[in-house]
Amino acid sequence: MLERITARRVELDELEEQLNKQLAEVRAEHDELAAAERVLERMSEQLAEERAALAPMPGQVGGRAVMMIPHRAPDVEETMLPPDYQRILSVVRQAAGPVMAREVGDVGVDVSVRSRLEPLRGKLVRLVDRG
Repeated sequence: MLERITARRVELDELEEQLNKQLAEVRAEHDELAAAERVLERMSEQLAEERAALAPMPGQVGGRAVMMIPHRAPDVEETMLPPDYQRILSVVRQAAGPVMAREVGDVGVDVSVRSRLEPLRGKLVRLVDRG
């Protein structure tokens, strides 16, 4: 009977050792997940702050409110753009491939003078920059 008790005690000691090892692994993974969660929360907060900083802000030029061009987002529709930008987008969409600023200007703006072509180029650049 004493031999059985000793054998059982050895089995239980081995089982306790295995369980302690598993418990240590579980705790380590739990700590890693908690750290990852904190990092994710911080990154989410930073991204939200960056998006807020990049969001279009209503601007004023010479005391007048001007319409800013919004960044492309799922909820931003083409109709939110000023009419000039909507016309530019329709011309670009109708083209078979890349278009030159002069080609866009030929549709609705007189671009024979450089002073009229450069603002159009600026609008095209803003549209590209904002997706």
